[in-house]
Amino acid sequence: MIYMDVNASAPLRPEVADKCLPFLRELHGNPSSIHAAGRKLRAAIDEARDCVAAFFGCAPREVIFVSGGSEADNLAIKGVARALRGKGNHIVTTAVEHPAVLNACRDLADDGFEIAYLDVDRQGRLDLDRLKAALTDRTILISIMAANNETGVVFPVAQIGEIAAARGIAFHCDAVQAAGRLPLDAAAAKIDLLSLSGHKLGAPSGGGALIVRGNVKPHPQIHGGLQEFGRRAGTENAAAIVGLGEACAVLQKTMTDEIRRVGALRDRLECGLRTALSFATAIGDKQSRLSNTSLMVFAGVAADSLLVNLDLAGIAVSSGSACAAGTVRPSHVLAAMGLPPDLNKCALRFSLGIHNTEAEVDDVLRILPAMAVRLRKP
Repeated sequence: MIYMDVNASAPLRPEVADKCLPFLRELHGNPSSIHAAGRKLRAAIDEARDCVAAFFGCAPREVIFVSGGSEADNLAIKGVARALRGKGNHIVTTAVEHPAVLNACRDLADDGFEIAYLDVDRQGRLDLDRLKAALTDRTILISIMAANNETGVVFPVAQIGEIAAARGIAFHCDAVQAAGRLPLDAAAAKIDLLSLSGHKLGAPSGGGALIVRGNVKPHPQIHGGLQEFGRRAGTENAAAIVGLGEACAVLQKTMTDEIRRVGALRDRLECGLRTALSFATAIGDKQSRLSNTSLMVFAGVAADSLLVNLDLAGIAVSSGSACAAGTVRPSHVLAAMGLPPDLNKCALRFSLGIHNTEAEVDDVLRILPAMAVRLRKP
């Protein structure tokens, strides 16, 4: 299998697997227990919290471990909205956010909150003047992603943070796709709440975190015990948490080199496809994009058909975000960018990782063009 769907889920890093294994085999217990087994788990979770905090420029106590990116987004958006409802009921986000953000906002809209959805241009870029114009005296939260999961387009989070801070508005950033693929310092960018997911970083599924900085105090969305400083109840998933911490520790040392190497592979793939196929086009801002992501439109070729044929050839890619898999609906991201419906259904996302090689890229370039020509409907 040539796996080029890292934005859906990244392969487990070998160092992370080694770190997690004892917590799946012999280290048992509840981290809240006071006996030796519980204390070992608590110490491991504390160490992981330190690693995550160091990687994202925050204090350890500001790291709240959760089950993944979707829970982090819901805790941030719903938690802050309900905590600050006395100050206002207006939330600003974009039309190209992950479904976890969009559906959390829709749920709040049913509860009387007003949601403003900002458009992007044809390159997927956000107009900061539109953001400023959308803010009102009732705006309590801005929720904008660091990088889009389908196109890889990077948003100017530091500038958004400045705008939010100047108005005294909480800023939530869904950094699930950007984490580990570009430098992110929550304090420097004035991000109040930052969501991340372990399995996008090469850690196990089922673990993630919400970084909550400063005086922001989102209402808990899961009630029970007092785990995670009373902000997220439930016995901690020690193996997933330890894996997330180890992934952050590894990335702190290797991320710069990984970005450069994977970026070269992505460019090789993209250039090769555009050279081989006159009807292939890359979508999204070329200057501000995650180095591992390429969303390609193959005009006249149904993405689902090409996806299935690639899968049969042992090549795994995506026809959209993973959370939309199994549906035939057009991408809401590409629709917001103004891509016509007939082209929307012709888009494939290639997302590469550290496991990919030049030989794999060359295999895709050998197999895909002939396949696309065969499937193309003029």
